[in-house]
Amino acid sequence: MSETTEKTSYKIPIGPIHPALKEPVQFNFEIEGEKIIDVGVELGQVHRSVEWAATRRNPIQILYLAERICGICSYCHPMAFTLATERAAGIEVPMRAQYLRVIHQELERICSHVLWAGVAAHEIGFDTVLFLTWHIREAALDLTEYLCGNRVTKAITMIGGVRRDITPDMHGYINEKLAVVKDNFEKLRKIYLEDKTFKLRSQGCGILTKEDALKLCAVGPTTRASGVKKDVRIDQPYFAFGDFDIEYMTPDIITGEVNGDVYDRIIVRLLEVKQSVELIEEAIKRMPEGEIVAEPKIAKLLNQLKKVEGEGIGRMEAPRGEVFHYVKYMGTDAPYSWKVRAPTYSNILPWIPMLLGEQIADIPIVAASTDPCMSCTNRVGVVTQGKQTYLSGEDLHRLSVEKTRRMLA
Repeated sequence: MSETTEKTSYKIPIGPIHPALKEPVQFNFEIEGEKIIDVGVELGQVHRSVEWAATRRNPIQILYLAERICGICSYCHPMAFTLATERAAGIEVPMRAQYLRVIHQELERICSHVLWAGVAAHEIGFDTVLFLTWHIREAALDLTEYLCGNRVTKAITMIGGVRRDITPDMHGYINEKLAVVKDNFEKLRKIYLEDKTFKLRSQGCGILTKEDALKLCAVGPTTRASGVKKDVRIDQPYFAFGDFDIEYMTPDIITGEVNGDVYDRIIVRLLEVKQSVELIEEAIKRMPEGEIVAEPKIAKLLNQLKKVEGEGIGRMEAPRGEVFHYVKYMGTDAPYSWKVRAPTYSNILPWIPMLLGEQIADIPIVAASTDPCMSCTNRVGVVTQGKQTYLSGEDLHRLSVEKTRRMLA
């Protein structure tokens, strides 16, 4: 008599609050032994009504709101909103301001990628490297503060230009801080790309094929690590990026091949840090003379903006990938509509093929390899029998209390 052994799978929920997840997101895994055989992702644990609040504010006030969509991309979001508004209003931005915008965006990319490198090291238990990345990022944040007056929410963006100029006497300090990044880059490269610990935990792990990256519309370093040459700075240049020779950063530049794994996503971000330093240095050398803002008087600018009737879009290559803002004006103080699509939104579905077939222990580093930001991404939509339902603050509070009680029951 032969015995048959039935395979038994188990369902494991991870999140929305979990030590390995820095922001609320719900994963639902099905596993056989240690192997992941099914993946589900649930969003919606964070909603801040940012887009709704914008329809009660004028465009200058929205800049402060947009900066707080994401602490890491606190330049890209207000800048994408600004691009959309400038296009709707037909505002011409001075060329010097366009170069200054390049500098601020690339500086943010350095801060973001180095922060990600530290988080990646932490996720595999290599906290010594985390502290090294913090040393490098501290120099970039010092430079951010020097140029903007702030380290996180930069408050440098203005519709029609930028708020602050870079004068020749500032070049010495800028070069000093960029030198810290460059001097430590080789050390960082060796650790991440040659250290056995990183190789064992990242090579062949969390693979996203080029076909899946295209099919699932992945963006940023996530898609470039799979060999997809997609970068808004090159494909549809904005600011002064059209004046620079920018290459797509793909892993084959170093390794000669593309695997689309966590290791390749590390390579792409390290290459982009080096690229951003070079872009900043070149932008400073080539920056033209001129004004830094189209209309310096805020009252006059607001009067112009409240007469705008039209639509505009702002596309930028944020550190995590393409960020997209849409705005519609109808001749009032506040915009009629504002919609934001953060890059994480496009990198959620690629998590599924990345995680299928992997081990439970690889979940943190695979999920972190896309550099997700859930607070930028979450949206709420309520539909009842095909009719739209509006929920007041009291309704949301009541529903939250009821759900909490059900969970505690």
